[in-house]
Amino acid sequence: MTNSTDIARAAALIDQADLLLVAAGAGMGVDSGLPDFRGNDGFWKAYPALAQARLAFASVASPRTFEDDAALAWGFYGHRLQLYRATVPHAGFALLRDWGARMAHGVAVFTSNVDGQFQRAGFDPQRILECHGSIHHLQCLAPCCEAIWPADGFVPQVDDAACRLLNEAPVCPHCGGLARPNILMFGDGGWVERRTAVQEARLEALLARARRPVVVELGAGVAIPSVRHFSQRVVRDYGGRLVRINPREAGVGSALDVGLACGALAGLMAIDQVLRA
Repeated sequence: MTNSTDIARAAALIDQADLLLVAAGAGMGVDSGLPDFRGNDGFWKAYPALAQARLAFASVASPRTFEDDAALAWGFYGHRLQLYRATVPHAGFALLRDWGARMAHGVAVFTSNVDGQFQRAGFDPQRILECHGSIHHLQCLAPCCEAIWPADGFVPQVDDAACRLLNEAPVCPHCGGLARPNILMFGDGGWVERRTAVQEARLEALLARARRPVVVELGAGVAIPSVRHFSQRVVRDYGGRLVRINPREAGVGSALDVGLACGALAGLMAIDQVLRA
């Protein structure tokens, strides 16, 4: 549960900062209507065909599935691609963008989400680090080279009931082999990380210029801790402060930081009310 004191403390940390770092996990998209795949039960609820086959998320979301059954793999990722293209980011994205616009060094994003929602919400693409890649970009499955290209020209037609791609899967323009999303999957030794590495270098340069960074971490759990590791590194290495918003795992490691046990949108709206007072 949140209380007014914690919300006021969170607002004070944001108000004194010169750089806003948004650190977002899967819970950030829940208020936009996106599934967070928390455990196989949540995954299977979103994909009944995979529940019937008892296929776990870690099994489907792997390069091996593209090798063994490309129609199934692209049925899953094709459905997600169309879902993310159609999703409207919730109002919390705009609040974060507005807060950052008032800071000396603006706002930047570190996210484990592959959905492209921050770009859709108007954040500067040059200030977004997608640590697990993006579903809106493709690469060769092999891979034959380090090339990464936009998925804009691919419009998947998916049998949702069977979770299978009906039209032709995308191919690599360099070798003609099967293409896959430029996403870090489970058991993935072939992910081309060049795009993410460039994003990381830009964010590190920005962090080096800031003096009072604040991380607003949203919907990032401990099961896949990529986002939490980033938040902790900003606190440890850059003297930053942390506002953690998470309905189930809101604990923070320092009395100087704040944890709010609520969903992303509810927490952001509560903080914004104090900032506007």
